Amino acid sequence: MNGYWDGPKPEPQIRTIEEMRDVLADPGCSSDQPLYFMYRDLARNDDDRKWLRQHRIRYDITVIPARTLCGEYVKTMGHYHTENPAGALYPEIYEVLEGTGHYLLQTRSVDDVVMIEASAGDKILIPPGYGHVTINPGREDLVMANLVSPEFSSNYGPYGELRGAAYYEMEGGALVKNPRYPDAPPVRYCNPVEVPDLGIERGVGLYDLIGRPRSVAFLNHPEQFMEIFADVTGGCLVMR
Repeated sequence: MNGYWDGPKPEPQIRTIEEMRDVLADPGCSSDQPLYFMYRDLARNDDDRKWLRQHRIRYDITVIPARTLCGEYVKTMGHYHTENPAGALYPEIYEVLEGTGHYLLQTRSVDDVVMIEASAGDKILIPPGYGHVTINPGREDLVMANLVSPEFSSNYGPYGELRGAAYYEMEGGALVKNPRYPDAPPVRYCNPVEVPDLGIERGVGLYDLIGRPRSVAFLNHPEQFMEIFADVTGGCLVMR
């Protein structure tokens, strides 16, 4: 993440193939290299950290090196989000800092599966009710930032139980259906979205939202902002 972070850098959490084996297209695949690196709870200075904690927001950076695992593009483990005190499922927002990312979203009932392709500067909003996997389909590292409420915990269990997401993305871009999801629908494709009303738009980095409480309030109180998620799951979708 050199060049994308000039503040204190903690030791990363490292995801290994042993931790990922249950979600791979080929669970017998082997690799002696780390699959990706997660830098959690970042802040450039004490004032920023105080603001983030006051507003219950966490800023992270994840680095996913370009590689394949027995023909499958490297990816994150995949998780669903838990509920906030109001009973609404937490959302999340990502920004691609370098490279290209494929964000594979699916509902818990898997009646909707969405792919969002994003490049540097794009924002990807994960709406309430969707689990997600991030895939690096490129030849360079994928570096991405995210903002999320620290109040939620990632639920990895369903992805592990069903051997990953509803689809695997293989080298060359082919999507192969996971046989443990026989009723999963075809993938819908969506463009990254902007939310100008909240100041979330191209040219404004996620870290720039520090100091703008209204821009990040949806991360803890999604029930008050349900209209912003309509474009993610509805109007912005483009069929290919």
